[in-house]
Amino acid sequence: MAQAHSVLAHHFDDVPQQRDAATMGMWLFLVTEIMFFGGLFTAYLVYRTYYPQAFAGASHHLDLTLGGINTLVLIASSLTMALAVYGSQTGKRSMLLPFLVLTFLLGAAFLGIKAVEYHHKWIDHLVPGASFVYPGGSAQHAQLFFSIYFAMTGMHAFHMVIGLGILVFLMVQARQGRYTPGYHAPVELSGLYWHFVDIVWIFLFPLLYLIDRHG
Repeated sequence: MAQAHSVLAHHFDDVPQQRDAATMGMWLFLVTEIMFFGGLFTAYLVYRTYYPQAFAGASHHLDLTLGGINTLVLIASSLTMALAVYGSQTGKRSMLLPFLVLTFLLGAAFLGIKAVEYHHKWIDHLVPGASFVYPGGSAQHAQLFFSIYFAMTGMHAFHMVIGLGILVFLMVQARQGRYTPGYHAPVELSGLYWHFVDIVWIFLFPLLYLIDRHG
């Protein structure tokens, strides 16, 4: 009972009610995130429909290997995050903390690889702006592709940074023994956020990297 009182906010009757409210709040937040990324996806699909050849040509300047590695890294991080959530639900602290650390390391690896990709684009003058240089035709439309690429992947990376901050908080709390089978909502809700960010990348990768890659 003491544990319940220590985690129960004053405006809730009990921990289950608090958890249900937090879960609803997280799902509502994720709906707004879907709307936000939905706008970016819509812009991408509209312009890709108008300029399919330019988008396909520009897409071939993306590093498929690094993009593929990052996809595998995020899929692995979803697994480690799910195992961390399971550890919090079952009260296995020895399982919770290590998998939170692994998830953090995988997320950091993703951002590191993405930084390498961005650096390559900078060196190749494929960052939209005054110094943009495109070796193929339809440079204006190719620049539009890269504008959307940086907008979508940049916002995704920003969400990853937020996720890493959340993981640091969870690791500190887990180390202090904060989470138990009776109170583990923060880990569960953070897991929902992390899986959402991973799912966004699962859509970004084929849309940006795999245009006309068949054959």
